Amino acid sequence: MAPASKADKKAALDAAAWMFNVVSSVGIIIVNKALMATYGFSFATTLTGLHFATTTLMTLLFRWLGYIQPSSLPLSELLRFVLFANLSIVGMNVSLMWNSVGFYQIAKLCIIPVLCLLEVVFDKIRYSRATKLSILVVLIGVAICTITDVSVNGRGMIAATIAVWSTALQQYLFQIPLNVKRKDFKTTLLADAFLIPYVHFLQRKYSLGSFNLLGHTAPAQAASLLLLGPFLDYWLTGKRVDTFGYSVTTVFFIILSCTIAIGTNLSQFICIGRFTAVSFQVLGHMKTILVLILGFFFFGKEGLNLHVVFGMILAVVGMIWYGNASSKPGGKERRSYALPTDRSPKHGLLSETGGRHDDKN
Repeated sequence: MAPASKADKKAALDAAAWMFNVVSSVGIIIVNKALMATYGFSFATTLTGLHFATTTLMTLLFRWLGYIQPSSLPLSELLRFVLFANLSIVGMNVSLMWNSVGFYQIAKLCIIPVLCLLEVVFDKIRYSRATKLSILVVLIGVAICTITDVSVNGRGMIAATIAVWSTALQQYLFQIPLNVKRKDFKTTLLADAFLIPYVHFLQRKYSLGSFNLLGHTAPAQAASLLLLGPFLDYWLTGKRVDTFGYSVTTVFFIILSCTIAIGTNLSQFICIGRFTAVSFQVLGHMKTILVLILGFFFFGKEGLNLHVVFGMILAVVGMIWYGNASSKPGGKERRSYALPTDRSPKHGLLSETGGRHDDKN
C-alpha cells in the first residue's frame, strides 16, 4: 500500500504542478494584454520589473518560513542568467503589447525554425524529411497569419522578430557551453521556457532547489528591470510611467498581473526536473491552444478573420507534427564526416587503430 500511496501522491503533485503552470502562464498573457490594450498601460519593461519585484517578496517570505535555505550562486552565472532572461522576457512582452494575442502566440512558433536554422548552419545538424516538412507547415501558417491579420503593423513585426531571434539565439547559445543534449530539451521552447536547460544546469551544479534559485535570480531581475525599465519604455513609447493616468481598475489589473506573475515564475521552476521533455511538449501545446482560444474570446476583434484562423490552425498542426517527427529516430542528428582511409595492407594496422581511437572520441 505504501508504494502505491507514494505513487498516487506523486501523481497528484504532478497534476497540481501541471495545472498551476498552465493557469498561470496563460492567465498572465491574457491579463497583460488587457492591461496594455484595454487600459493603455504601455510600459512592458516596467511591468516585467514589477512582476519580479513581487516574486522577490514571495522568496523573502519563503526564506523567512524556512523553505529557502542559505545557498550561493556565482555572480558571473547570476549576471549571465539575468541578462539573457530579461532580454527575452521583455522582448516577448513588447511583442504582446504591439501585436494581437493570436499573432503574438503564433509568431513565437517561429522560434522553432530559427533554432533549427542555427543548428543546421553552425552545428551541421541534419533533419529528416518529415521534420523539414513540419517546419515548412509552421512557416506557411505564420506567413498566412502575417499577411491576412489586419492588426499586424510595422513596429509589431519588428518587436516579434527581435523577440523570436533573441530567444532562439539564447536557447542555442545556452546549450553549447552547458553540454546539454538537445534531443532532451528541444521541445521546451513550446513551453515558453527557453532557459530550462540553463536552469536545470544551475540547479545540478550548485545543488540549488527551485525556490533557492528563484531567490537568487528574482531580486537581480527586479532591480535591473525597475532601474532601466522606465527609460526603455519611454524610448519605445514616448510616454512616462510616472505620468500615466492611474485608475482603480488599472491598479487592480497591475496587482492581478503581478500576483499571477508570482505563480508563473514559481511554476516554471517547480516544473523543471519534474516533467520529461515529452511532458513539456504536451504542456506547451496545451498552453498555445488555450492562449489562442482565450485570445479570440477576449480580444476577438483584433484582426480576426477566416484566413487568420486557418493560418493559426496550420501553424499549430505544424508545431505538433514537428514535436513528433523530431523526436523519432533519425528525426534530428548530427552529420558525421568520415575521413578517407587507406585500404592497403601496409596501412591496415594504422587505419584500424585510428578507427578505434576515433570511436573513443
